[in-house]
Formats: sequence, C-alpha cells, structure tokens
Amino acid sequence: MNVEKFRADLRSWLDDNDLTPGPEHSLQAQMRQLARVHRALYDAGWMRYGWPVEVGGLGGPALLRAIVGEEVVGRRLAEPGPYSMAEVLAPTMIEYAPAELAAEMVPRLLSGEEQWCQGFSEPGSGSDLASLSTRATPDGDNWIVNGQKVWTSFAQFSTRCILLTRTAPGHDGITAFFVDLDSPGITIRPLRTMHGVDEFCEVYYDDVVIPSSRMLGRPGDGWRLAMDLLPYERSTCFWQRIAYLYSRFDSLIEEAKDPDEYELGSAYLALHTLRCRSRRTQHRLRDGARLGPDTSVDKVLLATAEQRLYDTVRDLLPGTVELDDTPWRSEYLYSRAATIYGGTAEIQRNIIARRLLDLGKE
Repeated sequence: MNVEKFRADLRSWLDDNDLTPGPEHSLQAQMRQLARVHRALYDAGWMRYGWPVEVGGLGGPALLRAIVGEEVVGRRLAEPGPYSMAEVLAPTMIEYAPAELAAEMVPRLLSGEEQWCQGFSEPGSGSDLASLSTRATPDGDNWIVNGQKVWTSFAQFSTRCILLTRTAPGHDGITAFFVDLDSPGITIRPLRTMHGVDEFCEVYYDDVVIPSSRMLGRPGDGWRLAMDLLPYERSTCFWQRIAYLYSRFDSLIEEAKDPDEYELGSAYLALHTLRCRSRRTQHRLRDGARLGPDTSVDKVLLATAEQRLYDTVRDLLPGTVELDDTPWRSEYLYSRAATIYGGTAEIQRNIIARRLLDLGKE
C-alpha cells in the first residue's frame, strides 16, 4: 500500500467527517471522545489497517497505524495518553493470548467498545518491576490473585486489565493474566495528581478468581511479555505524542507576543531530533525488527523535548503557568513527570550505558 496515498485519503476522510471534541475537557469527556473516535475510525476501516486479519484487522504494515494516530492526535481529536493504550495492549494480546481470545477481544478495544489498562507497577515495585509481589496461586482450573497495583492509567474507565503477578521467585516467576475488572474482589481507587487529573489509580486484588484460560502465554512468561510491551510504549505511542507536542508548539507560536527565537529554536530542535529518532524506530518496526533496549534512547529524547517545550511556554507566556487556569498549566505540571513515567530517565540512561554502549554496571 502506498503510504502517502493512505495518509492523503485519511486526511480527506477526516476533513469530511467532523470528530471535533465537545467543549468539556474533563477526563470523563476525553474518554467518551476516545470511544467516539475509535468507533468512527473502526467503522470506516481506518482503525483496522496495520492489524492482522485474524483479529479483525485489514492487514498492512504497522506504519499505517502510526499514521492514523499521528493524524488523529495531531488534530487534537483524541488525547495521546488514552489513545495510545490500544497500541500498547493490542500487540501484547495478539502475541501472547490464545488465538480465539485475541480474535474475540482485540476488535472490542480497536472499535472503542472497551478500554483496557495495564497492571504492572506496585507501591514498592515501580521502576524495579522485577520485584513485584502481587501473587497468583493455582486453584484447580483457576488462579487466585492477591495484591495491589498503583499508577494504573485509566483503570476506572477500563473493562479489562493485562496484569502481572508473581507465581514463583525471580524473573521467571512472573506470569501475566487478562483480567475482567468487574470480577469480585477488585477495588479501583483513582488518584488525583498535582495537575488536577485522576488519570492514575490504585487497584486492589483480594482473592480474585481468574480462569487459567486467561493466562497470557505460559507460567513465567510475564517478564518476557513486559519486555516486549514496553518498547511499544516507546515506538508508535511516542509518534502520536510527538504529533501532539508539535500541535502545542504551533499554539505557543500563535500566543507568544514577544517570542525569543533562541528559545523557540531550542524547543523545535529538541522536538525535531525526537521525531527523527522516532521515525527511524517506526521504520524498524515496519521492517519487522524486534524493538528492545534501543527504545530507551527514544524515551530520553521524549522526556527532554517535552520538558524543554513546556519550559519554553513558561518563559514566553509569563504568568500563564503560575497564574492562569488554562491547559498550559496542567500540561506544564504533567510534563514534570516525563522523566518518571514509562521508566525513569536515570534507569533509561543506565540501560543505554549497559546494554547499548557496554559500559558495565557502574
């Protein structure tokens, strides 16, 4: 398929089909808008390109999915965080779930019928994911899960969760399940962050019964699943977020009354460097490469570019962040976490040093 024609046809369709969000900007409104956008794109076929036919897709390279996300998020039709969950979780289901389960469930996610989340981090196991303690114990044809997860994005809006549990000691003792969040024993408590949004949640599992048929892969495959999932967070998902940051850069140019060309240039250079790197990652994914620790470079560049952009907003729009209740304030506050979420900047640099540059453990 000709990629440029695909993009041109998609742009024409988006021009002809008004998916503009309503005036409400709450998280609840964003999730409703996400479902609306997914439904429209799925019914028109756009949301199905780049996905295997076996799960309701129309085939073609993953690059087509990146183009759809770039156009949708770049037009501010959906927020990049919620939109990206399909790109993170659907590939995991396709690779690790039983084929019949993936065929049943993935179309529900792509069409906006359902929202999913990932239950990885715990109060004592954030960046050190291997130390997680949520336990799954076998019980006949079921597993019984007990434990707590935290920083679970959009759990309060989600129907299902890809959950990591401990079934034995060590890395080989981590096992993944696909959990229905309306199961008895699950309690979800949203957390309001300093930017005023309850995007994250604590999720408690108390004697939750999960059928063995909902295991993703085999016992002990959870660590491998997590290592395969995380690069997706740093590939197509980043491409979408870059489109969003470019749109915000354009807004800054429009609003800045006395722009400092050096500061604007520095912010643009950081964004452009990130986009060039992310483009290379997209093309590697298109060519069938298996992404790995190299995506830590993408993560460091994203955090740098995002914080540089919003630092420039603070400098060129005096008082906007500190005094005005506008989207710039909440976005500036959220950007402070860019060096934390998805793996801290320190850990990403350690991965780059050890696994890409072979600089040793110190």
